This record gives sequence, C-alpha cells and structure tokens, in this order.
Amino acid sequence: MNIVIKNAHVLLCEPELRTVQCDLQISGGRIAGLGSGGVFRADKVIDGAHKLVMPGLINCHTHIYMSIFRNYADDLNFHKWLFDKIMPVEDRLEPEDAYWCNLLSCLEMIKTGTTCFLDMHMFKGQSVRAAMESGMRAVISRGLVGESADDPAGSGRLAEAWEEMDMARGRDRIGFMLAPHAIYTCGAGYLRHLVEMAKEKDIGLHIHLAESKKEFDDALQVYGCTPTAYLERLGLFAVPTVAAHGVYLTDEDIAILSRNGVHVASNPISNMKLGNGFAPVDKLLRAGVNLCVGTDGASSNNTLNMFKELSALSYIHKGVTGDALSVSARQALTCGTINGAKALGLGGKTGAIAPGMRADLVVIDLNRPQMRPANDLVSALVYSANGSEVETVIIDGQIVLEGGEAKTLDEERIYFEIDRIKNKVL
Repeated sequence: MNIVIKNAHVLLCEPELRTVQCDLQISGGRIAGLGSGGVFRADKVIDGAHKLVMPGLINCHTHIYMSIFRNYADDLNFHKWLFDKIMPVEDRLEPEDAYWCNLLSCLEMIKTGTTCFLDMHMFKGQSVRAAMESGMRAVISRGLVGESADDPAGSGRLAEAWEEMDMARGRDRIGFMLAPHAIYTCGAGYLRHLVEMAKEKDIGLHIHLAESKKEFDDALQVYGCTPTAYLERLGLFAVPTVAAHGVYLTDEDIAILSRNGVHVASNPISNMKLGNGFAPVDKLLRAGVNLCVGTDGASSNNTLNMFKELSALSYIHKGVTGDALSVSARQALTCGTINGAKALGLGGKTGAIAPGMRADLVVIDLNRPQMRPANDLVSALVYSANGSEVETVIIDGQIVLEGGEAKTLDEERIYFEIDRIKNKVL
C-alpha cells in the first residue's frame, strides 16, 4: 500500500534531532520520500495537521510473557521478587497462556508507540507467534540456563532456540539472538559454548549483567572479579552483545564495555522499583558505549511504555549526578530509537526517518494539553508525552494502529483470555 502523511511535523535525525513540516511518502514498506515534490500515487492519505511523525520506539529488553504478573509481586526486593514470587508461578503457565500474555504486551507496546522489541522468553515459539500476528518487528532470544554444553536442560533449551529460527525463516521482521540468562544461572562451560554457537549462526547474545548488588558481590567472591570482567574473560563479548541493566559497573567495567562494543540496555524504572539502584548512564554515554533502553517485564515495571521509560532515564540521571545537563531529551530519545536499532543489528533499517528506511512510524496527536505549546517537540516527546498521544502506528508500511484502534489484534479477545489465565494461574 502507498501511504502519504500530509503536512505533518516529521522528526529527523540527521545531522541532529529536529522536526520539519512536510509530507511523508511510504511505498513497499519503506519511506519513499519527504516533501511534496514529484508525483506520488497514494492509496491512503493521512492528514498530518497538528500531528508529529516520529520513528517507532525500540524496547531493547523485555520479557513479554510476564504481562500476566503485572501488579502481582510488588514492593519486594529483587531476590524475593524473582525466586519466591515470580519463578513459582511461571511454572504454572502453559505455552498457550504465554501466547496470550505476549499478545497483551504487543498490544500495549503498539498503543504506546513501540514498533520493535528485544524479548527474552521461556516458552518456545510463543514470542515469534505473537510478533508475527501483531505485525511488530522483533528480535527473539530464548532464555538459556545450564552448566555445560552437555547439560540436558541447557542443550534442550538451545534446541528450542534453533526450532524458533526455523519457524520464522524468511520473515524479514523477525530476528534472533541467544540469551544466556545471567552468570548466576549459567556455568562457564555453557557460556563458552553459547559464544561458539552464536559465532556459528552469526547472531548476537543477550544477557542480564550486573543487575543487583548481590550478583556483583558474589562474582567478586567466587570469580575474583566483577561480572563484566568475568564475561570478558570467558570471551562472551567476542560476539555482538546486548547487556541488560548494567547497574553495578566500575570505571574499568565501563572501559571493558566500551572497547568491546557492548550495547547496554538500561532499565531505569525496573531497577528503581526492585531497589537495585541506578546505572552509571552518564559515564556510559561519555565513554562512548551505545546505550539503549528497555522496560524489562511488566512484572517489575509495571508497564511496557517507552515514553515513560525515556522520561525516567533523563530525570533520574539529572538527579543522581546533580547535573541538569545530564542525559538531555535528545540523548534520551536517541537511546530509544537510533541506538536501539544499532543494538539489535537494525541500524540503517529502522530507528530513524529517511528515504529507504523501513516505514516503522508513530503518529503523535499534538492537540493534547500536555503537548501545547509546541516550543520544542523533541523535548515534548521526552518530558511531556505519556503514550496516550499515539494515534497511528505503521510498521513495515502496514498500519497496525489507526485512530487508537488496533488493526492486527483482537483487543476484546485478548482481555478475555488474560482474565481466564489470571484466574487459573494466580
């Protein structure tokens, strides 16, 4: 379908984040042009008056099956939350339950302007299935736990990851990584094995890193070094890696991440809520680390709303550093778009608006009190927007949300199934 968005404010990234008022043309799933020159035959015209078109947001760390645990295990410390509350009820979920939980998460992300996500999951095929049905762009990573390459549990989960890749073969919107869960759930032999498998398949790795003080202190005691230094010692960073959290990092750890080109996905709200602290975001940015943003799962956030996450990213680190210039609105928005695409191996494909890029776009209604007056629209997206302004979402040239109504998902059915699963599981 050929689509034109007429006379809208369009957020451009080069040479810097700025908005221009123009037409935006979409054809064959790509951005065909900007401006009103030339002849363009549109099948659909969207009135862009009082609208802002921006790149879709990219959620670089989440667990979409966990939406069923939203507002379930709150106000607990990290280890009690994870081991005493979440893990026991996860065992009650069946694959079909996870599928509906995943659709609920996709619905929430679409409605709040996220077009692409990196998922770490534990139910074979269900994230792939939900991403394909919702129309979202996704990188899927099977959570992997094991002691060695011969560990039956670890090898079984790895086999499931290969099966998922076969499921989505030829699907341009779906990519894959391997996801060793963390250093406290994966043995050294298993981690080394996963590095070799990632090299063989030419895919990246996604891992929780230095999320809690306990993880940091235990690593010092057991391995004689920090979690980051331990992973470098094992050779994990020899393949492209997205490290989630990165809360407990020394200056040397930051240097390790920088020189190895590790992408760090900060999750400020989840880290605060679980009492895990504040990642050294200001230092990471100054060290040239590619910083992206994730929401984590809905059980520890408790939303998948990236607008909320970006504002938190900026506000928190101004307060933590005592520097009002720390993590500007433009830096935060870059973390949620361009940097996210780069982390997922999608740089030059999505995360920005330019001719030839995939048409992963969000149309924001500026006729909202919180968005007026339009003094600086980039600042407004980070400091004023809350996600309710999202009116239309286009992914790969397909309209998946129009006038706030989901076009690819049955919202009423999803809510019905979620209530059924909640009554069964919780």
